[in-house]
Amino acid sequence: MTEKFALEDIKRAQEVIKDSIKRTPVVECPLLNNITGNEVFLKLENLQKTGSFKIRGALNKIANLTEQEKKNGVIASSAGNHAQGVALGAAAQGIKATIVMPATAPMAKVAATRGYGAEVVLEGSVYDDAYKKACEIQKETGATFLHPFDDKFVMAGQGTIGLEILEDIPNIDVVIVPIGGGGILSGISKALKSINPKIKVIGVESANAASMKEAIERNEVCEICSKPTIADGIAVRKAGSLTFEIIRENVDDIVTVTEDEIARAILFLMERSKVVAEGAGATPVAALLAGKIDVKDKKVCAVISGGNIDINLVERIMNRALMVEGRRYKFSIVLSDKSGELGKIVEILSSNNANILTVNQTMYEEALEINKQKATFVIECFDKEHRDSIKSKLEAAGYELR
Repeated sequence: MTEKFALEDIKRAQEVIKDSIKRTPVVECPLLNNITGNEVFLKLENLQKTGSFKIRGALNKIANLTEQEKKNGVIASSAGNHAQGVALGAAAQGIKATIVMPATAPMAKVAATRGYGAEVVLEGSVYDDAYKKACEIQKETGATFLHPFDDKFVMAGQGTIGLEILEDIPNIDVVIVPIGGGGILSGISKALKSINPKIKVIGVESANAASMKEAIERNEVCEICSKPTIADGIAVRKAGSLTFEIIRENVDDIVTVTEDEIARAILFLMERSKVVAEGAGATPVAALLAGKIDVKDKKVCAVISGGNIDINLVERIMNRALMVEGRRYKFSIVLSDKSGELGKIVEILSSNNANILTVNQTMYEEALEINKQKATFVIECFDKEHRDSIKSKLEAAGYELR
């Protein structure tokens, strides 16, 4: 299978799509340099048209359709980013497009896909549910199915990212790439390894949907039991068959990252690098921050694959990341129901430079004694050390934190 997909396919794709996509920048990240002991660069595909790398593969696939296939219209299944690429590419050529997306897809991605002129059908909770529905519609309508990852032309389009990385950083040592179904990792790894086999290529999956890692460990493609993940763009229960073969040959390692690690990476990129990344796009940085990429003194490129984060989730993700970093802390204290007791706690917090975000005081809990109240605080701290110092001061004053 893999001999059918070659470096020449990727080079042809680069010529086909070069006038229709953005040449996204590669920028150095000095803070990650200090944290990891490497020279770290970010390939900013979040700045790509439609906010994701997916447009590369979609445009290359559409460009290689026959006239009859275009006339039949196209149908695709997608968690959101492939959907936008297909919708935009189809609209440019006057092709009717139908996209099936999970009902849980971010509203921003659904709205953007409709905005590009595609008909959107919502089905199921993950990509695989949408894929099954799209196959049913394809059989009924005869439309041309555009697979989001398990397709030579799609992989070739995504592989153009690898060519750009090599053009910008010819002496790159390590490239870290997100994995969903495996399209972007297949394309980039094929491009890099074909030109310089010494480059180390590492894939990163959400621990809640690690279908490719499971396939590699079993040496066969299999369907896994996935869990919800904020990296919705790579929430795939079954990796691609073509992508599996290419990744098995060209990828050096696959690591997984937790939801907290992804949330922390999103916060890091936004706060420290001024980069907006969705969950899937932040996974390479999550792996670096969590110490899961075991290299030192190397030139490392992390591919930020997309920036289409659901704005409705941003506050939740930021809150979680701040809690993980010890910069936001919630606790409850039971205190005597008499004047001045709450003020004593506030004084300790204030004198130790804690910023109080919320206070909720109540006596309306059945478990409380009749002469007690419970106060619940959410505070801001500088870091975990500051948080732990505040906890110690409160405990030294006789308060039991819950």
